[in-house]
Amino acid sequence: MKKVLLAAALLGGMLTGCTNKEQTKAEENMTTLNLTQEWDKVFPLSEKVNHRKVTFETQYGLTLAADLYTPKDAAGKLAAIAVSGPFGAVKEQSSGLYAMKMAERGFVTLAFDPSYTGESSGEPRRTASPDINTEDFMAAVDFLSKQDNVDAEKIGIGRHCSECCRSRHTYQSHRSLNNV
Repeated sequence: MKKVLLAAALLGGMLTGCTNKEQTKAEENMTTLNLTQEWDKVFPLSEKVNHRKVTFETQYGLTLAADLYTPKDAAGKLAAIAVSGPFGAVKEQSSGLYAMKMAERGFVTLAFDPSYTGESSGEPRRTASPDINTEDFMAAVDFLSKQDNVDAEKIGIGRHCSECCRSRHTYQSHRSLNNV
């Protein structure tokens, strides 16, 4: 009996050590982003939308920076769209403008910087990975689905330049996009 208790104690200590190492590694991957709070886009803010900066995490432990646009005076649950630009582009450019224009038309929209780009985390910078970019879209859809003003059954992806192929892969991969 003493051998069993000793083995259980040793195993428990080993598992705790593994868990602590994994937790430390995950904490090292999590980056606190210093987001610009003033309007920093190449286009003017529409008077028809509300805007706020948000962040969300990917399954790879990267923190993505995004702009969430909502139509002013909207009520109830709305359809939503996640938008990201082509390689090297940031949300302050065309994807943000596209998101804002769609919010003017009644959608909740999320324009985000992909991993390794803009205000989002990830090293080395300006890295492209189809798998990680697909996960970025999936994390964006998950983020939108948790918003109180979003109808989780009506979330889409704004296809923008080279992101078309990645967004198509996301449609095939993400469980909640089957009904869009």
